[in-house]
Amino acid sequence: MPDNALGTFLRARREATAPEDPEPGPRRTPGLRRSELAAAANISVEYLTRLERGSDRRPSAQVLGALADVLSLGPDERVHLHRLAKIADGSFCCQAAEPEPLRPTVRALLDQLDLAFVAAAHGDLLAWSDGFGELASAVGLLREKNLARFVFTDPRARACFPDWDRVADGQAAALRAAADLGDLHAAALAEELSITAGAEFSRRHADAGALPELTGVERWYHPERGELRMAYENLVLPGTEDQRLVAYVNLGERPVGEITSPPGHRDSVPRPTMT
Repeated sequence: MPDNALGTFLRARREATAPEDPEPGPRRTPGLRRSELAAAANISVEYLTRLERGSDRRPSAQVLGALADVLSLGPDERVHLHRLAKIADGSFCCQAAEPEPLRPTVRALLDQLDLAFVAAAHGDLLAWSDGFGELASAVGLLREKNLARFVFTDPRARACFPDWDRVADGQAAALRAAADLGDLHAAALAEELSITAGAEFSRRHADAGALPELTGVERWYHPERGELRMAYENLVLPGTEDQRLVAYVNLGERPVGEITSPPGHRDSVPRPTMT
């Protein structure tokens, strides 16, 4: 885990946040100046500087909340910030090096889904449904069985993902977030990819200032079936590790908001439109 993950995260989010009422004069940094963030969060510039440099690692919940408000952090980013602060002051333990075995109920759930898989926080595929296995095999993903390694080191990945740059940004951000929270596998894989993929990975990993999107739409290209538009959801599984179940819905030509319920299913409330 980086020695100053909390400070690095705060600085990256500050530099990625546009000022609403910028102070006059030339700007030497993108996004908010320290003085602008400090004033909006009602803390001193000196204190914010200590947080970003890692010389102060015990911010209060009130300070973290104020910073999160000014930086417009989403719910997942707020949880991430809180956990980084716990790690920084030594009150949060890193996860175990060995992954937990997949529970039978999770395996049974996968068997009921068409396109779904379970992955570790560092991108290792732990299990998958038959439908996703067919897709992953066709595009070459099952050779590596790791999403980040496939995206950055397998030349077939650029053909698989028409929006490769966006997918690559997300995979680098996911590795950065997992390593910052103490995932030794993620840290080791990031070091590996900084060598095997070079600047294409290192730049994205170093610049990652936000968590990857947990829901949205991805485009995949199947060598026989052509382009697939698939809505996805990341569901964090209960347990001591950050294992997640990712489920896809093949949209075909349908807009995301027109996903319908299976026959016989009744919604108690209207379905929201996913963005």
